[in-house]
Formats: sequence, structure tokens, C-alpha cells
Amino acid sequence: CNSPSHPSVHSSLPKVQCPNHPDAILVEDYRAGDMICPECGLVVGDRVIDVGSEWRTFTNEKATKDPSRVGDAQNPLLNGGDLTTMISKGTGAASFDEFGNSKYQNRRTMSSSDRAMLNAFKEISTMADRINLPRNIIDQTNNLFKQVYEQKSLKGRSNDAIASACLYIACRQEGVPRTFKEICAVSRISKKEIGRCFKLLLKALKTSVDLITTSDFMSRFCSNLGLPKQVQMAATYIARKAVELDLVPGRSPISVAAAAIYMASQASAEKKTQKEIGDITGVADVTIRQSYRLIYPRAANLFPPDFKFDTPVDKLPQL
Repeated sequence: CNSPSHPSVHSSLPKVQCPNHPDAILVEDYRAGDMICPECGLVVGDRVIDVGSEWRTFTNEKATKDPSRVGDAQNPLLNGGDLTTMISKGTGAASFDEFGNSKYQNRRTMSSSDRAMLNAFKEISTMADRINLPRNIIDQTNNLFKQVYEQKSLKGRSNDAIASACLYIACRQEGVPRTFKEICAVSRISKKEIGRCFKLLLKALKTSVDLITTSDFMSRFCSNLGLPKQVQMAATYIARKAVELDLVPGRSPISVAAAAIYMASQASAEKKTQKEIGDITGVADVTIRQSYRLIYPRAANLFPPDFKFDTPVDKLPQL
């Protein structure tokens, strides 16, 4: 469509510029609503919309709402771009006719689908705030939810469950995965239901997520446990070597990471119990013990060469 016979849309739009100085950057005079050429002072365009407040806000009025009337920010996730006008109920006598009916009524109230999506977006934002996730994760989750909601492919599942699963997928896609237990802790949905929705969403969205590894969680778990950098690096090394040597077949990366942290901490001065590690990682004590028993026989080969032992390998707990 960009051939000479079909000029592009952008090329047909008139560009506001000074006829005498086309390369000059125009200055906007908001008070007069003009666009002025800085070179010759020619008023090139007028009636520029000022998006600021219509009157001054004084220092003692800072707590009040900004008296700007240009509307809220556009929300591209809602139908119609959220460019609807809601008329509030009248309070004075002029707002009603002689029969007591309101003179001004909303021609279009918010649709039920928009309302459902707004509620889901609020829930997503609340969950993300609880586990300190950045804005880009929230935006990605909102987009995923909108896709699924418009497809109507997960009918019968609650919107909260779908939102929780979307948050889990967005974290995986953005390279900051969270465990199902971490998502479950900030939502009102069971871990099993989030897992079911996760599998259904992957099919519905025809998408995939990278496999999680032990290193995805290691820095966060060690940081939350208050372990020093040396122990974190040792735990990462131990977990990676255990996977390379195929010592933990069939074990989840999270349980392997928990066992590696336990082994590294026990060999250092910063010792942590299975319960302390289990509380942070969400892995049961018995699961940590089972994974630890699998890697313990090869413990001498798992530590990095430069690791400074506080407790030698032969003195590590055998469980």
C-alpha cells in the first residue's frame, strides 16, 4: 500500500511547520494557544489544546483533586478505549423534570465485560503489589487476561483463577518466575486451581514458557534467607552440578534449589535449618531431606573449588 499509486496515510497528513524555516522546532505558547516559529516569530498554528488545569492550584489546596477537565488516561485494554462519559446523579431542582425523572441520563453505561475486566485488572495489580512485581509484569498479565477473556475459551473458570494463572505465565515469560505457592499466597485461589488454569491457558493462547531452572529462584531465596553472596554462589554451583551429574532425576528445580541452599549453608558459617529454608522456598522439610540425600554422597564433587569451608564435607549432616 506504500506504492506511488497508494500513498501512505502518514505522508498525506499535513505537517505543521514554518514556511520560511521548515526545520525550526516550533515553540508552543499555551496561554495564547499558538505555535510560534522561534526564528521569525510567525504564528504557524493556533488553538493548541492545553492539557493543564483550567485554573491555578494554590499551595494550601494541594490536598484537593487536580481541577483539570481533560479526562482520565486512555485505557487501550477496554472496549472503546475507555472514552465514555458518565453523568452523575443530579442533586439540584434543575436536574429533574416536573415528574421527578432525571433530565440527564447516561446514554451508555459500562458494559458487563468491561466491568469484569476492570475488576480483574484491579485484582492483578493488587497481587503484583503484594510480591513487589514491576509495572511491565502487570501490563503483560493484563494483556494475557484480555486475550483469554475475549476468546471465551475458559468459560466456567473464575476470573480470579484466570488472573492468577496469567500472572504466573507473565512472570515466566519476563524471566522472573514465581512458584505456584508464591502466587497462591497472594491470591484467593487454591494452588491446584491455578495449576489447572495454567495448563488450559497455554493451550488457549497457543503459547509456551521456558522451563524453570534452579538458578531462576536461587538469588531471591538466598536474599530472603539473609545468606551472603559466597553461600548463594555455592548453592547455585551445587544445584547446577547436581543436575549435570543427573543426581536428582524427576525432582522439581525448586526442591533441588532448597537442598543445595541447605548443603551450602551447612558448610558455611551462616547455617540455616530445613524449616527456615522450607518457610522461604515453600518446600516441605521432608522434600528437602529427600533431595539432600540424593546429592549428599557426591558432596565433595559439588562445591566450587574456591569455597571457604566452615564445616568440612565429611562433617556435613547426613540426615
